[in-house]
Amino acid sequence: MNFKMKALVAGVALGFSMSAMAADPIKIGVTGPFTGGSAPMGVSMRDGVKLAVQEINAKGGVLGRQLQMVERDDEAKPERGVQIAQELINKERVAATVGYINTTVALASQRFYQNAKIPVMNNVATGSVITKQFATAPENYVFRNSANDTIQSAMIVEEAVARRGFKKVAILADSTSYGQLGREDLEKALEKKGIKAVTVEKYNLKDVDMTPQLLKAKQAGAEVVLTYGIGPELAQIANGMEKLNWKVPMIGSWTLAMANFIDNAGKNSEGTRMPQTFIQEGDNARRKAFIDAYTKAYNPPNGRMPSAVSAAQGYDSIYLLAAAMKQAGSTEGPKVKAALENLNEKVEGVVTTYSKPYSKDDHEAINFENTRFGEVRGGRVVLAK
Repeated sequence: MNFKMKALVAGVALGFSMSAMAADPIKIGVTGPFTGGSAPMGVSMRDGVKLAVQEINAKGGVLGRQLQMVERDDEAKPERGVQIAQELINKERVAATVGYINTTVALASQRFYQNAKIPVMNNVATGSVITKQFATAPENYVFRNSANDTIQSAMIVEEAVARRGFKKVAILADSTSYGQLGREDLEKALEKKGIKAVTVEKYNLKDVDMTPQLLKAKQAGAEVVLTYGIGPELAQIANGMEKLNWKVPMIGSWTLAMANFIDNAGKNSEGTRMPQTFIQEGDNARRKAFIDAYTKAYNPPNGRMPSAVSAAQGYDSIYLLAAAMKQAGSTEGPKVKAALENLNEKVEGVVTTYSKPYSKDDHEAINFENTRFGEVRGGRVVLAK
């Protein structure tokens, strides 16, 4: 074979190789609790992500490549989250990861993405410190499109104190980072109103008897109970109040919308209020299409998403990442991060239409304007009146 022929063969082989590389899927990590007490949030988030990936792939993918989900169940355990982060980065070579439901898991795990210069999109976890963990670093690879606890705590206190006029407030929060950081934010928001909680009580995950904490709140004359926790234990609070024949309003973080709170508390969940970025009501065409697609694909019991907020934010997180990769013309972490910080085109999500959602110094996409109050009525979350 002469030199020209060898060069031609080598060129053809290189062309095939480069074509194959270009056609490789873009791997996106999807990590959250798909089992256990936080599962309604994790599964809903994953299913929302899956819908977005399917839609984008059906339209040709991103940069001519298909998106590929790499799912991992972190079981709401920090040590498992750490293990998964390293696996997704070093073995799966993900271009980005979405997820993190639990603040504790996020704070333990996202440092690996920071070190690897790979964007991580917190689409459910709300601890206020999450996007600030590496805020002083030259580059910050941690983003979020959920309502952080600074937003939620201010809304909760405004609802309880300013709008409804309660002065004697009790706080019940779980012992996780999520619960305790949220409790701190509540106390700061109350302080701005010149109010100190009459009692601040802590409980653990899987606790089934809240009588001691509730008795202290009742004896202190609490007029309202403010909560920071997740579904199963929140139901124990509502049911415990019923057992004590003590009925005061319950207002808390967005997790009061979880199916395993509403179902386990039954009639005792009625009237509870919580901040929401998304309520399962098709009040515009984009949201209606998303709700219809979700219920058709997953057929949730009673047609109700286990965690509508998680599903919607999961869905939007993929569209935000896809827009950044398209703008960057690359899946390289630093370029995608830079594009996220200066998105040129609007991204039409189901929570909101995102217009310049991030900047170099602000990695929070959600604000007060796209967060509203939901209320449990008849076993569903509806827009509070």
